[in-house]
Amino acid sequence: MSDSSVTDDIAQYGYKQELHRSLSFTDLLVYGLVFMVPIAPFGIFGGVFQGSGGMVALAYAIGMVAMMFTALSYSQMSQAFPMAGSVYTYAGRGIAAPVGFLSGWMILLDYVLVPGLLYLIASIAMNSLLSTIPVWVWLVGFVVLNTAVNYLGIEMTAKVNKVMLVGELIVLAIFIVIGVVALAQGKGRGFDFTPFYNADTFSLPLVLGAVSIAVLSFLGFDGISMLAEENKESTRALGRSMVAALLLAGVLFIVQTWIAALLVPNPDRLISKGDPGGTSFYDAAAVAGGAWLSTVTALATAVAWGFANSLVAQAATSRLLFAMARDRQLPSFLAKVHPTKGVPVNATLLVAAISLALGLYMTSRSDGITLLSTLVNFGALSAFLVLHVSVVVHYVFRKGSRDWWRHLVAPTLGFVILAFVVVNADVAAQTLGFVWLGIGAAVLGALVVTGRRPELPLTEGVEHP
Repeated sequence: MSDSSVTDDIAQYGYKQELHRSLSFTDLLVYGLVFMVPIAPFGIFGGVFQGSGGMVALAYAIGMVAMMFTALSYSQMSQAFPMAGSVYTYAGRGIAAPVGFLSGWMILLDYVLVPGLLYLIASIAMNSLLSTIPVWVWLVGFVVLNTAVNYLGIEMTAKVNKVMLVGELIVLAIFIVIGVVALAQGKGRGFDFTPFYNADTFSLPLVLGAVSIAVLSFLGFDGISMLAEENKESTRALGRSMVAALLLAGVLFIVQTWIAALLVPNPDRLISKGDPGGTSFYDAAAVAGGAWLSTVTALATAVAWGFANSLVAQAATSRLLFAMARDRQLPSFLAKVHPTKGVPVNATLLVAAISLALGLYMTSRSDGITLLSTLVNFGALSAFLVLHVSVVVHYVFRKGSRDWWRHLVAPTLGFVILAFVVVNADVAAQTLGFVWLGIGAAVLGALVVTGRRPELPLTEGVEHP
């Protein structure tokens, strides 16, 4: 599909092409992988291990399957509506505009909070390596650096993404090779499959509760959909890049957590006492290769979460705010695009300000990381549930599709799996998530009363079955 025909898709909805169309399939794939972070389990390994009763690899495998169904639904809706906005756009046009607003509001809980979470985790990790520099100084540095890169344009972000991805994969390869050699030499527990299934501790609610934590590592593949108006290839490239990124990352997550689980120094204590210091993965790395490998994995986590992941998270969040503001569902100043850089400049700066304020506040709380993680996950999973419904409504009921697998069976299976995960999620996350939904409903009511009821044109662009 040529640039002009992709632009025509946007014009059919009454929008002007303002963002720069410069991203290829490879750029989108790399973006998704960096957003998910190939070494993401390093930072939350202990929580998933404890929550799953040691079956951490199983939790990631189930999480990958659940997210794969979600990626398929994203793929279908991105072909029907090839524009920025993610679930906000897909539910709004696939079901109804008010539903889209509430879906966008719920996923805002993910997108707006996740950069602050990433900055906080990375800053704490860097402080553990260089304690003379306060956490808040690291946090400010990460925010300023990423904002500058994003301000320079999506092309610069794409170039930085590729460099960071290579670095992460090198560190991961080092850990996997040294870990396998260590297990072969008799270190740890040796090779077994208890990280996939342990009859002594297995229960479905237990594992699904751990999946609700593990999915934090997968969040990011959906961020590719935010770049729909910067994709220079066909609309199918979006869907293919999401599925490919999710599959590659999922395999890497399963392999690294399987090896780490077998190297944990005291698995019973980790299950019973948890991992308050967040160092369990680094402890496993120390068993495999010594203190130097522990330091390398900790440093890689800090850089990956604080720079690479938060860089793309900030870019995706700004595109969501841009899309909602363009449709008059958020203040209009957020829809401003820089005349030469081609980026939503005000939205980018707002995300930076929120991330900085949130991160600085959470540094004073001992439960800051846990609280933000549960809220991020609940917001994303709730929005994904609506995404699956939008596929069925749009294709089966509105379009009369008889492609039962892609438009009915797959989204239904994805909905059921995610529903079980949400039900088994942390109660505090459920409570705060529903409070956020209630606030969104109140905002929607205010929009209706003031004559700004959400309305989205339903004209479709070119579809590619």
